[in-house]
Amino acid sequence: MTIFLAIALGVFLIGLYLLFITPLRVDRWVETHFVASAYGLPPREVLDNRRPGPPPPAHRAQEMQSVADAAWAGDWHPAARYVREAGEDWDERWDRLELLRQVAREDDAWLDAWRAAEPGNCDAATLHARIMVRRAWEIRGGAFAHQVPASDMNRFRAMLPDAIEEARKAALLDPANPGPWVVMVTAARGAQYGHAQFNWLWEGLIARAPHHYEGHCQALQYWCAKWYGSNRRMMRFARQAVRKAPAGSPLAGVYLHALNELTARSPSTALPVTPRTRSLLKRIAASFDQVAPDDERLPLLRHLLASAMLRSMMYAPALEQFRRIGPWCGAEPWRTEGNPAVAFEAARGRAAKLSRTRPAPAPQVYGLSR
Repeated sequence: MTIFLAIALGVFLIGLYLLFITPLRVDRWVETHFVASAYGLPPREVLDNRRPGPPPPAHRAQEMQSVADAAWAGDWHPAARYVREAGEDWDERWDRLELLRQVAREDDAWLDAWRAAEPGNCDAATLHARIMVRRAWEIRGGAFAHQVPASDMNRFRAMLPDAIEEARKAALLDPANPGPWVVMVTAARGAQYGHAQFNWLWEGLIARAPHHYEGHCQALQYWCAKWYGSNRRMMRFARQAVRKAPAGSPLAGVYLHALNELTARSPSTALPVTPRTRSLLKRIAASFDQVAPDDERLPLLRHLLASAMLRSMMYAPALEQFRRIGPWCGAEPWRTEGNPAVAFEAARGRAAKLSRTRPAPAPQVYGLSR
């Protein structure tokens, strides 16, 4: 019995050391000895916490500004053309509608004119329904249900049926367009749709766009524990997204949003360090290598991946993600910890130290003899 107690005590002490002592020692090392450039990382002096990744190329920014300026001047034609030119790239088409939604927040008279001129245009109708859902959510806010004033919650729920009806009408205008279905999937949880009602909407969406990124993100929220699912349902949905993600799509990143949902709701929740989790994270990293480098969703997803790998004790793969991220640190995993630059520096320092990566030797500087 004494031997078993000794073994148990030894295991406990080792666990205590790994849980408390090792992180403290690593954090002290990061503060005093970590030199980012020795590990192929940008130095801390150039870290930028304003964005998760580089700004869009100049021509892309100019195009978006031109569309916005024309809309605010009352001309809706560039906006209509901007969305139409995305063709059947449904993810890109949704992203362009999202830009127009932001433009309409400042002035939506141009959208009213567009809808009046082209009442059969699915994009205009979808955008209108999307804005209705967004306005309802702005009233509700992002707090948990018990924290939202009853008057705000009642207004929120009263607005959603009309938004869903507008999206349903939009869907009739272009049966192949998944945009209205994304709007309905987004609104479903706020409208208190049961599983059967939601599944009908979901089947309608994936029949038109089986790999729609935003559609999957919104469905993930429906299946999370704070709405109409559970941790188990949410994680099962997320794993399915990883398995069916096609080459070139960031869809596998939905799994990272699921992990983030777990820890955001309960910060003390530990990420399950299992062979399956690690295998999925490796698969996600490989899928990201096939996504277009200029995909604006990719930088944020790499931040989430680096954070998840670090918490899964995959230190060398995490370090590789930090190298790909570069100096940009204005992303959610680090913002939740106060100063994002400080949290980002600590995280990549831990990845460097615990990966046992050998730092590159400092270049020798030879002085001139007199």
